[in-house]
Amino acid sequence: MATETISGAAETPRYSGAYKSTVLGLLVVAYTLNFVDRTIISTIGQAIKDDLKISDTQLGLLGGLYFALLYTLLGIPIARLAERFNRVNIISAAIVIWSGFTALCGTATSFAMLAAYRFGVGFGEAGLSPPAHSLISDYFEPKKRATALSVYSFGIPLGTMVGAVAGGWLAQNFSWRIAFMLVGLPGILVALAIKFLIKEPPRGHSDNELLDAEHPVSPEDVAAAAPPPFSIMGELKELGSVAGTLFGKWPVLHMVLGVTIASFGSYGSGQFVPPYFTRNFGLNYAEVGLITGIVGGISSGIGTLIGGFLTDRLSKRSAAWYSLTPAIGLSIATPIYIAAYLQPSWQTAAMILLVPGIFHYTYLGPTFGVVQNMVELRRRATATALLFFFLNLIALGGGPPFTGWVIDHFAEFNYAHPGLHSALDQFRALIGGETAGSTFQAACPGGKAPVGASVELAAQCKSSLVEATRGGIIVSLCFYLWAAFHYLLGSIGLSKALAEARAARGEA
Repeated sequence: MATETISGAAETPRYSGAYKSTVLGLLVVAYTLNFVDRTIISTIGQAIKDDLKISDTQLGLLGGLYFALLYTLLGIPIARLAERFNRVNIISAAIVIWSGFTALCGTATSFAMLAAYRFGVGFGEAGLSPPAHSLISDYFEPKKRATALSVYSFGIPLGTMVGAVAGGWLAQNFSWRIAFMLVGLPGILVALAIKFLIKEPPRGHSDNELLDAEHPVSPEDVAAAAPPPFSIMGELKELGSVAGTLFGKWPVLHMVLGVTIASFGSYGSGQFVPPYFTRNFGLNYAEVGLITGIVGGISSGIGTLIGGFLTDRLSKRSAAWYSLTPAIGLSIATPIYIAAYLQPSWQTAAMILLVPGIFHYTYLGPTFGVVQNMVELRRRATATALLFFFLNLIALGGGPPFTGWVIDHFAEFNYAHPGLHSALDQFRALIGGETAGSTFQAACPGGKAPVGASVELAAQCKSSLVEATRGGIIVSLCFYLWAAFHYLLGSIGLSKALAEARAARGEA
């Protein structure tokens, strides 16, 4: 049986461990599809660039801002609905919407049409994580919450891996349009499974740490948590209260800045890693998808799970480890990533890339766990939405376009100054204003020499773009060190802040 009742509280369900695992598993599948549909564009981006003859800045906009805009703007109102209404229904509807728009992306015949459909994907995906985080927090008690949220966040590397492998294979053997269509459709089945298999739990169901005869959540407790009547001022007050927690408390603020800056670098560099392997080593889309998907998925998947398990264990000594673990992990990962992109062969680069994700992705579960544990029961979906609004508008909306813009400018510099240039040389040229112009795009539309061009021009186009892509990725990777510094600052006073939050909710 999925549930049973607790003695003395007949109206309060007690969910079995197996059922809670099923709920978490379904949400992981949904988040996996979320990231398949969100990130597949990085794997098939080179095919889109070649077909539609767009720049890397435009490619970055498709993978970043054009997806993130509605995703971030709608996240907060959807989260406010999730505080009042059935979260399972909201999640199911959201999956149907984003899956449909992903399939429609395959019908796009222009940059503008593809951009419009990416807006639609963002619209649908806004309805998953805020209610999902809230559901997970009601199914899992605080001491297991970072672990549960890390398992949920495992959908990020898993979705990225599936999107890379499947997208690359489909683009290579069929087309980028078929890739969009086929990865979008399975979401309908997942939406139906979530709708009929996941039950809506009482708010705050797991917040007394132990759901047993001695510490049950009573029907009176559930009734007391009912939302106040709707009003605009009331909603603004709720948002202000959550914003005060996220941005007004020193340790939480720095953890929010840490996850935002780290994600900025991750989304920015990740958008152009598959094109880098294609441009530099001449690998086809299927090979690139397999390499980046498997290599990145394994290391980042391990790191995501370790982040939650390790910090839940270390937090028994001090809650400061929720912030120290990401600080250490990001600091270790950065130089290893950079070393990988300086290698002369893809085989060596791929082997090195098996390592840094293990350290890099330790920041997800701990950060999400702290945010959920800092706010009251009916503010959890709102807290996730507000965090994601800030994080994704800046990181997802800005990271890929920023890296694409850097690559375009580096390519201009490399084309005007033939020869090998390090990332530092190119960055100095960017700061010094030596990268402006449109010579490269005119001579090498879409990053390639026109058909019939000389061998020399073709070689110059290729070398300019390869060095620019490597340099742009390395610049984005350096944001991890900035993020690590904020996580280090976030460890100061974190134990006290979490203790005060528990006391304010009347928890032991």
